[in-house]
Amino acid sequence: MREIVILGSTGSIGRQALDVIRRFPGELRVAGLAAGSNWPLMAEQIREFRPRVVALAREEAARELAQNLPPEELPDIFWGPGGLVTVATAADSGVVLNALTGTVGLGPTVAALEKGLDIALANKETLVVAGELVMKLAREKGARILPVDSEHSAIWQCLAGQPRNRVGKIILTASGGPFRKEPADLSRVTVDEALAHPNWRMGKKITIDSATLMNKGLEVLEAHWLFAVHYDQIEVVVHPQSIIHSMVEFVDGSVIAQLSLPDMRLPIQYALSYPDRWPGELPRVDWFALGELTFEPPDTNRFPCLALAYAAGRTGGTMPAVLNAANEVAVDAFLAGEIDFTTIPRLVAGVMEEHAVIYEPTLDEILAADQWARRAAREKARG
Repeated sequence: MREIVILGSTGSIGRQALDVIRRFPGELRVAGLAAGSNWPLMAEQIREFRPRVVALAREEAARELAQNLPPEELPDIFWGPGGLVTVATAADSGVVLNALTGTVGLGPTVAALEKGLDIALANKETLVVAGELVMKLAREKGARILPVDSEHSAIWQCLAGQPRNRVGKIILTASGGPFRKEPADLSRVTVDEALAHPNWRMGKKITIDSATLMNKGLEVLEAHWLFAVHYDQIEVVVHPQSIIHSMVEFVDGSVIAQLSLPDMRLPIQYALSYPDRWPGELPRVDWFALGELTFEPPDTNRFPCLALAYAAGRTGGTMPAVLNAANEVAVDAFLAGEIDFTTIPRLVAGVMEEHAVIYEPTLDEILAADQWARRAAREKARG
């Protein structure tokens, strides 16, 4: 029985992970759950999966949870950043699925790795902000980073059994988001329009990042650390059908691709079952109904966030942390109606231009750069 801890259990990835666990009761059991403030849903998850320990973001939500469960169903309940770390290290072995959004996911990742636990990673910010430190720690502790993002899972699967020093290029596919072709004037798009992703159902922040192509930029930074390839070896291709989830081109010109219908339960299941591959009941590709698969280059003039991410990665040091923090603030400001859609990349670029990069930073220096970038971005968002 493999013990699983889920950080972000009430979010989209967390709920789908629990659906996977529900399908394999003889193979997986939940040791711990952590979430934001949605204590009613957490209560339902506790009743079904009976974790030993849980955490919520705030003390008030944790108290509400405790008051609404009978004593016999109460796990150990914690809250705040310390609670996240407690839950992340709750299992003696098994896998910690980090499906948190934002840099809040970094602390529990580091704590779990320190204990030698494997990380099923759906929290982009962990590697974007501190990729070098996290990958080094994983190697030192003998822990595995198991990619959960559909693109990185695809690359991981394509590389299985292949010599890593024979990779010519990693090809990350992108749907292009809701504004791939229209409208011409992106400054007028509404929040609801930006949240209407054509292929995936995700949280608000990642959906806006998909609309700006920042999500793909963050995935470029992740791929650099996960697969130890140079940024010149990572290419983004827009593939609107989201059937090919990514590809690897080898030095002899051969290309291996991973294909499936867009459903996050597949990469989640692969990470939780690795190195095995368990049978599943997910929908299969109907090749005769599929029609055509199309590809086009990303338009970095309309969507400059992708170019900003490449620039941050090539600069290195604290710049990726600044890119990420400024983007989080800009997305929040757009969702709140404080800035328009096209201001997101302009705001991020402005903060990056003002940053004095620290190379080979410590974790404290990375976190300080993150906080500086948030303050600078909020000032720009306020005008």
